[in-house]
Amino acid sequence: MANRGAGNVIPYEVQGSGPERVIALHHWLSDRSGFGRLRNHLDAGAFSYAFVDCRGYGEAADTPGAYTMEEVAADALAVADDLGWDSFSVIGHSMGGKAAQQMLLDAPGRVRSVVGISPVPASGFPLEGEMWELFVGAVEDSGNRRAIFDALTGGRHDDAWLDARVHGSERSSHAALRSYLESWTRGPDIHEPVEGNATPVLVVAGASDPAMGPDTMRSTWLQWYPNAELAVFDDAGHFAPDESPQALATVVESFLGRGTGQAGRTL
Repeated sequence: MANRGAGNVIPYEVQGSGPERVIALHHWLSDRSGFGRLRNHLDAGAFSYAFVDCRGYGEAADTPGAYTMEEVAADALAVADDLGWDSFSVIGHSMGGKAAQQMLLDAPGRVRSVVGISPVPASGFPLEGEMWELFVGAVEDSGNRRAIFDALTGGRHDDAWLDARVHGSERSSHAALRSYLESWTRGPDIHEPVEGNATPVLVVAGASDPAMGPDTMRSTWLQWYPNAELAVFDDAGHFAPDESPQALATVVESFLGRGTGQAGRTL
């Protein structure tokens, strides 16, 4: 079922009709279609997933805004209101993981659990020097985007795979990309407010991800959330929904269906 949202609600699409409700937030270089391969393996009978387009992406490409993590969180909560969901879980991929944590602060009684896929920590992820220039350049340069997809997956994929990811990244506005980049890298550090939060958390990291890999997750997410657990995918980098969609669906739905976290456990 597709729904563009009522009034000022950002566009979203619901998949499934199950009792376990989940909102999914995409990464910086894709709209909600970035979850496309993962969606082929999800259980529509047990779960209801709302895949949103953040402002500046996909069906919301022309939607004006501040393009910040705080705005993404507020928009996602408005989607939940539009759906009549009092409580739900949140999946956040990369920058979506930072916004998911903001939702924990903004609506602590509503977020049942969080799944972070190669997620940006609550502290943000500052980029410096050549890496910052690479990402800033990616706002307008598809070559830079291709280099980012290649680097964040350990150079494991062929030209066709990289070209497809770059093509998907074109469903975004330059203004949104630039502002979101500032927000998830240099925006407010919220790790102190979330530290000790008992919400069940699953963090998924690809072994070939040089940025949001297992070590980064252990030194951030697993330090701050007492009910956090880590799943490491040996055959993935930063983009597990594309690289290991079936395995990812299995791990995520096992966690969401369980409804509880186990402190410090590694899947």
